[in-house]
Amino acid sequence: MIKVGLTGNIASGKSGVQNILLLSGYKVFDADESAHFHLINSKVILDEFGTNDRNILAKTVFADKTKLKKLEEIIHPLVRQDIQDFFDVNNSEKAVFASVPLLFEAGFEDLFDKVIFVSAPYNVRLERLMKRNGYDFDYAKLRLDSQSDEESKIPRCDCTIVNDSTFEELERRVKECLKLLL
Repeated sequence: MIKVGLTGNIASGKSGVQNILLLSGYKVFDADESAHFHLINSKVILDEFGTNDRNILAKTVFADKTKLKKLEEIIHPLVRQDIQDFFDVNNSEKAVFASVPLLFEAGFEDLFDKVIFVSAPYNVRLERLMKRNGYDFDYAKLRLDSQSDEESKIPRCDCTIVNDSTFEELERRVKECLKLLL
């Protein structure tokens, strides 16, 4: 089984790539869903931060790097275990994918045989984030700037998919990438 990590900065279009993979018949794990599940259900987070509300937690931790680090210390090991469980359950598949936005930041590279990076220009991601999440400019910029820049991640990946065009073009680029990796 080939274990493929799918990553990219916020609003780059990972969900679009993930949907293309699912429609192509691949099993795809979503680390965001796993993290959200643990956020909502964690007594440790509730005790540490006084809330399990995602929106309140996001505003708290993205304004304070120390709190963000503490949250990540709680969540990352849980998500890592969920990824490993996903691999175990799907071990008869030829290839499986895990969409992990913070793959490098969390130190999850060792879990994967190959890594795909989904890229989009900064201004495109900023616009998508404001439109998709209803964030104002300053908060959207804060969220974008909280992640490492794309240029430091792309060289660590086996394939980069640039998502700056139509869905049809994205589909073509995903298929091209899969030919290279699988």
